[in-house]
Amino acid sequence: MEPPEVTLENFDAVYDYYRDHRQNLLKAKAAYWLLGRRFRPRVNYAPGARKALRDFVSDGRPLLISINHLSENDPYTVSAAAWRSPLRPVIGHTRVLAKHEVFANPKLRNTLDMMGGLPVFRSKDHGTDPVDAASERLIDTCAVVMARGDSIALFPEGTCNTVDHTRVLELGGGIGHIVRRARELGADPVLVSLGLSYGPRPDPAAELSKADVRSASFYFGMPLAELPSQPADITRTARAELQAALDGAVAGY
Repeated sequence: MEPPEVTLENFDAVYDYYRDHRQNLLKAKAAYWLLGRRFRPRVNYAPGARKALRDFVSDGRPLLISINHLSENDPYTVSAAAWRSPLRPVIGHTRVLAKHEVFANPKLRNTLDMMGGLPVFRSKDHGTDPVDAASERLIDTCAVVMARGDSIALFPEGTCNTVDHTRVLELGGGIGHIVRRARELGADPVLVSLGLSYGPRPDPAAELSKADVRSASFYFGMPLAELPSQPADITRTARAELQAALDGAVAGY
């Protein structure tokens, strides 16, 4: 199937395509390896989290990897952290939610497709009503992907945090609905909270320097295999767990 144009009007074709799209495994692992060598982030773990994460990966459980969002550089530093962590085996088997605008550049789109990118149409860009149907298709696509055994990585705040880099913003409800629908298809997702800090930032909206990006601090919270049944409760749990992970990343900087 030819890659469709990533536009809101074309969302059905977009999600039909990305539902079945498969990454080039060798190229994906090579790209993550290069990013791991380039950025070399510090990666720390809650007590017992490293072993638990390894065990869930070994068992083949699909992961829902939740990360706080600070900068347009985050996808690169997160990829580097994934390579230098127990997430390495799921590289090439993880879809990464990214705003749809970045798929407009053909060269960048090729990279995104190779890295597991999955377009998101955001209400902040189009308004709530126009994106409702697209959001439903996105959630369904994520659920199908997880039911097939792949993982999902996302920035559930939905936007870069330019307010306070030490506090998680309110999360959209999508993360809870993804878990519920994945369960309906027989998947049993594990929530993995990954906190990210670029260090003290007097102005959270200021552009990061190369030194800031290269010195990122990551912290894995304890993976949660048992989650609430209702989407709203899942979302509240995800925010609390992500805040705890962010606290660890800030402390570990």
